[in-house]
Amino acid sequence: MNKIEVAPIKPTIPFEVFEQVDIRVGTIQSVEDVPSSRKLVKLTVDFGDRQRTIFAGLKPDRANPQEIEGKQALFVVNLEPKPIMGQISEGMLLDLGYADRISPVLTTPEAPVPNGTRAG
Repeated sequence: MNKIEVAPIKPTIPFEVFEQVDIRVGTIQSVEDVPSSRKLVKLTVDFGDRQRTIFAGLKPDRANPQEIEGKQALFVVNLEPKPIMGQISEGMLLDLGYADRISPVLTTPEAPVPNGTRAG
């Protein structure tokens, strides 16, 4: 396992602020290349009640981004929709490692859970 220089902990926030972040489990149905981007792929994610399109910067860190198709992961689903490459991204994939400049990995439940299950 790689060692990292552990970053300082961010400033304390009230619990009420944390409760505003909606983190849910979704299953990645498809991963499509975004040809005009060096970093982005387009994810179609099943959250149980609907599918969402979420763009993620996976290309630099994965030789085959499609390897995550069918996997469950954690996503922030209540961010403001963001226009990206002429389309709308409806959330954010949570991963581990990117902020610390190590090869990112998905945040996944230890066992399958229903899509749309909330974290917290």
